[in-house]
Order: sequence, then structure tokens, then C-alpha cells
Amino acid sequence: MKASSIFPLIIIAFLCGCTTNTIDDLEPVGQNVPDLVTYEDVRATFDNICSVCHNDPPQNGAPMPLLTYENVKEAVLNRGLLERISRSENDPGLMPFGGPRLPQETIDLIKQWNTDGLLEN
Repeated sequence: MKASSIFPLIIIAFLCGCTTNTIDDLEPVGQNVPDLVTYEDVRATFDNICSVCHNDPPQNGAPMPLLTYENVKEAVLNRGLLERISRSENDPGLMPFGGPRLPQETIDLIKQWNTDGLLEN
């Protein structure tokens, strides 16, 4: 494939950003919630969904990366991450930006991680 034909694809991907996710793109967490939730239990959500915008450098107006345990823990403790992912579907500031809202099971798992002490692993 020629470089000239790749350039439009890059532009389209950039313009679409993280607003192209649909509910079908999200993987359900399932019913097997561990007794003690650690970062490893919630990491896939941040790696697969949040990092589209919360990369390094952040994209689409995201204020910080969410690529490491430390990044995500900081966002929970000091940046309102739990409140932002818990907003209703059409509320301003809902994360992920542009929706759809994360499945409730995923939100509950991240909240349980916080309740369990934001353990790394």
C-alpha cells in the first residue's frame, strides 16, 4: 500500500477519535467477580477503552494518560474518575467521551477495586 493511500486513513482515524465505540465494542466483565479486586482485574478496560484518548500524549482533549496503575489510581483518587464513568448516558462529561457508557458490571468492578483499596495486584 502506498503512503499516499495510508494518509487519508490516518486522518479519518484521527478525526473519529474515541467517539466511534459502540456498546458492541465493550466486553462484558461477566459474573465472576473476584473476592478482592486488583488493578489487574480492571486493567483491560483502561487498556482497551480509555487509552484511545488517555494515551501518552493524551488525545481528543483528554487531560492525562491512563496507561499505568499509578495514572489510574491518581485519576480515581484526585480526578473524579469514578464519578465520570458513573454518569448517565447523556450527561455532559460522561466517560468514555462520546459514549457509550461502560456496562454497569464494569463500573461496579472499578468501584469495587476502589473499595478494596486500589490494590495493584
